[in-house]
Parts: sequence; structure tokens; C-alpha cells
Amino acid sequence: MAKVFTIPVVPRVARRRRERTADSRYVDGQRLLVEAMRYLAQSDPVANRGAIALLSEHVRTRFRMSDSPLG
Repeated sequence: MAKVFTIPVVPRVARRRRERTADSRYVDGQRLLVEAMRYLAQSDPVANRGAIALLSEHVRTRFRMSDSPLG
């Protein structure tokens, strides 16, 4: 049976907060992907199902909830 060792890390309380600025490329990229999915769904949703799924997977994996345009 193996032993598990933990190395405690003391959090840095005196961290400097950096000023956040919005990145318009982040928002524009998400908007472009959503518009592409909407266009594919309106033109022929059955035939474009694979393309919509690919774009949807890209949005879910590249833009996670932890991502922030203020980053």
C-alpha cells in the first residue's frame, strides 16, 4: 500500500491585483462562432448537424466558464 504525501502551500495574501481590461477579440470570437452555428442551423439543420456539433464542441472546450474576457 502506498503512502500519500501532501506538501502544504501557504496562500499569498498580499497579491497585487492587476487592472482588468476587456478584450474585444474574445467577445468577437464567441459571437462569430455563435453566428456561424445559427447560420448553419437555419440553412439546413439536418445536413449541417456535424458542423454545428464541431463548432459547439470548440466553444465548450476553448471557452470554459473559467475563461474571462477581462482576463
